[in-house]
Amino acid sequence: MTGKTIQTLTQEAIALLKQLIATQSFSSEEEGTALLIKAWFNNNNIPFKRENNNIWAFNKNFEAGKPLLLLNSHHDTVKPNQGYTRNPLEPTVEDGKLFGLGSNDAGGCLVSLIATFTYLYEAENLPYNLVIVASAEEESSGPKGLNSVLKHLPQLELAIVGEPTEMQLAIAEKGLLVLDVVVNGTPGHAAHPNDNVSIYNAIPVTEWFRDYRFEKVSEVLGPMKMTVTGISAGKQHNVIPAECNLVVDVRVNDCYTNIEVLEIIRAELAAKFGDKVTANPRSLHLNSSHIDKDHALVQAGVALGRTTYGSPTLSDQSVLSCQSLKLGPGYSPRSHSADEFIYVHEIEEGVALYIKILSGFLNITVAENAAAETE
Repeated sequence: MTGKTIQTLTQEAIALLKQLIATQSFSSEEEGTALLIKAWFNNNNIPFKRENNNIWAFNKNFEAGKPLLLLNSHHDTVKPNQGYTRNPLEPTVEDGKLFGLGSNDAGGCLVSLIATFTYLYEAENLPYNLVIVASAEEESSGPKGLNSVLKHLPQLELAIVGEPTEMQLAIAEKGLLVLDVVVNGTPGHAAHPNDNVSIYNAIPVTEWFRDYRFEKVSEVLGPMKMTVTGISAGKQHNVIPAECNLVVDVRVNDCYTNIEVLEIIRAELAAKFGDKVTANPRSLHLNSSHIDKDHALVQAGVALGRTTYGSPTLSDQSVLSCQSLKLGPGYSPRSHSADEFIYVHEIEEGVALYIKILSGFLNITVAENAAAETE
């Protein structure tokens, strides 16, 4: 175990979060926060690696052949929305709330996981190797985020992804498939008769996306959900456009892969509308995620009074192929909100619970935990 107590690491984590908040780190612009994370590892004598703005480190007693457990959260942020009444890059604490951009999503999770990894860094005879990745470009699903680090890591057996879940156990997460749908028609002059207008043809297509029901319903995530979120056609009032374009947001449950969903949608559209409609995905890699409810990691959390649920929001879990659990301090609806904040006590609870859950899962003895708590 590290020589630092959990309480000391927690206070240092809160101080690190304040530094992260004060350092602009919009997606693809995380150079400053990467330096802060490097400084943490240097100050704690933990070797690390960096590629672009991703920082990762392995536990001290890494043993080849053991399964690998990933701890991950991100240090990039969205840009502040116009509703802010505070300086988003000024960390302030009022009434127990730590305000600042990225405090809730996902700075609190990140620093809590970093503190947890630091506490466990020197642990011996663990059944799993540990790797922590402080990743970039999560908010933009960019090419230089966690997905770019995976090729440098041994095969992952299991992952905890830090996102604000109130330290409850998100055992499944919906994937995302964004479709660009083109509805065709016959172009022409608006003054002349035309019974094949693309915009009119699009009406039953939008209704189909609204009304179609996928057969498989997830026990944890519920049914699939499709929503038409954009529509565009035409550039001139007297010209009938050749096509009407739709954007469709598809939230994929853990009963399907994105490829399976795309195949079903294309087959159903072809059967109903023929060649008038085409659907093309913007990407196929943002898949749904899950971990078995009876997995020992989940049960370690349940034993501490944590509850399980399915999350509708997307995270870096979508780029992982192993079983993964989303877990972290903070409250998801605060993410991307004006005057974003996280309670200081949520970080304190987060560090303690991460350590307790992992200690239970990794069979670290109660005596070690008790000694650390009372030092």
